[in-house]
Amino acid sequence: MHQEQSDDSSEEEAAGDTEMDFLRNLFSSTLGLGSADKVLDDLTLDGVARYINSGKCKNIICMVGAGISTSAGIPDFRSPGTGLYANLQKYNLPYPEAIFQIDYFKKHPEPFFALAKELYPGQFKPTICHYFMKMLKDKGILKRCYTQNIDTLERVAGLEGEDLIEAHGTFYTSHCVSFCCRKEYNLDWMKEKIFSDDIPRCDKCSSLVKPDIVFFGENLPVRFFTSMKMDFPRCDLLIVMGTSLQVQPFASLVSRVSKSCPRLLINMERAGQADPLLGLLGFGGGMDFDSDKAYRDVAQISTCDDGCLALADLLGWKAELEELVKQEHTRIDGQDKKERSCEKKEAAAKASSASVAPEPKEEE
Repeated sequence: MHQEQSDDSSEEEAAGDTEMDFLRNLFSSTLGLGSADKVLDDLTLDGVARYINSGKCKNIICMVGAGISTSAGIPDFRSPGTGLYANLQKYNLPYPEAIFQIDYFKKHPEPFFALAKELYPGQFKPTICHYFMKMLKDKGILKRCYTQNIDTLERVAGLEGEDLIEAHGTFYTSHCVSFCCRKEYNLDWMKEKIFSDDIPRCDKCSSLVKPDIVFFGENLPVRFFTSMKMDFPRCDLLIVMGTSLQVQPFASLVSRVSKSCPRLLINMERAGQADPLLGLLGFGGGMDFDSDKAYRDVAQISTCDDGCLALADLLGWKAELEELVKQEHTRIDGQDKKERSCEKKEAAAKASSASVAPEPKEEE
């Protein structure tokens, strides 16, 4: 998504903040200042559950990536063989990442829109993990969900605009790419274009229209930078799910919570661990699961759904979560059935009217 110049200043401010974090951590480490309180009584999922149930945990932030949507049938990006990047040969790209590069898109939009048709929002149902976050919201303890995903499943599960920071943008809205135009289009308009195999063009100026997802070469939304400065210092539990924590600046968010804030990783493998050298300097803010100094980080190595179910079970919420998933999936299936029925009726009506030959005019 194209951003005004204020984006650049926000990013510069964020970089400045990171440098200040480095200096603070370096001084506090060298001088032995800023020792953190140990909040969890045990560095396990049980310890996290007891902390949540204690009532002291009121501002949970979830950081999520592609791994929370794989059980919905959406491939992640980097898994060998099954990931998105491993299956893009059919688009004849110069290299896999080109499909998400803004300069390539402007010259060759066809591969992106062909892929968008395959992965379009509305074809998948939210997962157990998505509904676990909805439960955190309903119980009044979710501060915000920061997502790298563009599939809009957080919204489908019931998280609203205020609950979400879509760090890498969203399909929810689209804009004309022309700097002079920037006309906005909604999800239904874009869907109609994609599924009729039309390259979306602006009604006003005929330029390309692109979903508001952040391509390589574009700035992140301004709201990402402004919100993180307010949210992370107040966070009292950070839950990181389904992300390799390899993409910046998103990955650096784990270091923005206070030193006493517990951090839970639910993922198929460990991620975000501190660089040993930077750790010696007291900088990096990376996860520490195993060292003698570990005091707040917990790794639950499992699928995101299994991890959320296990945590819900320890919290006494498992039956409630399973019922929520069942009800919502039934509701979505019912909506889909109704929409398909309407589409069939419309198609039948069009076919019927097209097959009726016009009556010949009587000659005078």
